[in-house]
Amino acid sequence: MNREATDLAGVRHIAFDTIGSTNAEALARARAGERGPLWITAAVQETGRGRRGRNWASPAGNLYASLLLTDPAPPPVAAQLSFAAALALHDAVAECAPQLGPALKVKWPNDLLLGHAKIAGILVEAETGPPLAAVIGMGVNCASHPADTPYAATDLASAGAMISPETLVAVLARTMQVRLAQWDRGQGFAAIRSAWLRRAAGLGGDIRVRLPEREFSGLFEGLDDDGRLLVRNAEGVTAVTAGEVFEFGAA
Repeated sequence: MNREATDLAGVRHIAFDTIGSTNAEALARARAGERGPLWITAAVQETGRGRRGRNWASPAGNLYASLLLTDPAPPPVAAQLSFAAALALHDAVAECAPQLGPALKVKWPNDLLLGHAKIAGILVEAETGPPLAAVIGMGVNCASHPADTPYAATDLASAGAMISPETLVAVLARTMQVRLAQWDRGQGFAAIRSAWLRRAAGLGGDIRVRLPEREFSGLFEGLDDDGRLLVRNAEGVTAVTAGEVFEFGAA
């Protein structure tokens, strides 16, 4: 069953009880001619996924939401949406649970951490069209978190913050509008980059980067003007477009 309304900061919203994947539903609707903005949420996902096609455990009680945007920016800068989305998600969780705000960090390229533990993930997918359709998918561990992950994970309830998915997504819809307006189709990325770095996990410390073909370590120096990760070691500075990042000492 699904319900349609305009209850998320005035944006159309379709809420499902159960769905395969909110991202997949949003992309399918874009292919069928749907234009954003449109929020898709679900109480349960049966085939939720994260980056690189990984399974995203999706039991009831957590937030599963995707925002479909039509022609949000020129394709070369559309990948920057992940940084605006990460800030919006950070803003929303910090507003709903201010006691957790100081411990919330964004992790390159797509996670929200509480301390060193993952509490949310972001998956941005796009299809060129025309027009370009971009989907920002977000999963937040509100009531529970998976126990069999290769990294540390936690949830809001375990941290003492009892926040329903409905409450969180209502705030997220508003903070997303603010951050997307700040980003301004890529024209405001400098401000987004600066705000992201102020909340970045591991900035200035040693990190390990895993690429498809190799791993290397170095100092997390920041982001370049395109959002690439900058890592310095004895070989110089490497700009990473896509990869997995691990802080030394973190699970």
